[in-house]
Amino acid sequence: MGFNMKDIQKLQQRMMKMQEDLANSTFEGTSGGGAVSITINGKYEAQAVKIDPEVVDPEDMSMLEDLVLTAFKDAFEKATEAQAKVMQAMTGGIKLPPGMGF
Repeated sequence: MGFNMKDIQKLQQRMMKMQEDLANSTFEGTSGGGAVSITINGKYEAQAVKIDPEVVDPEDMSMLEDLVLTAFKDAFEKATEAQAKVMQAMTGGIKLPPGMGF
């Protein structure tokens, strides 16, 4: 491959910048046609939850719980897809051994 230390350092800096950008990105997941939305960051930390008051039915809390869970899964999937794209861009599609990625 012919990498020297300078090339490796540049690659490491680029990887760190991409990881930082991803960690600072936000991903919104929704459910119930947008009645529930959850925003997480690239570290999978919840940033915001919004619930349309119309879906709050004290007689059917399980439906609201399902909507919240579905919105979180949607946001989680979007963040995971973004991480996979960043990883592919950094490695040029080369599969790295476990522990070498995020």
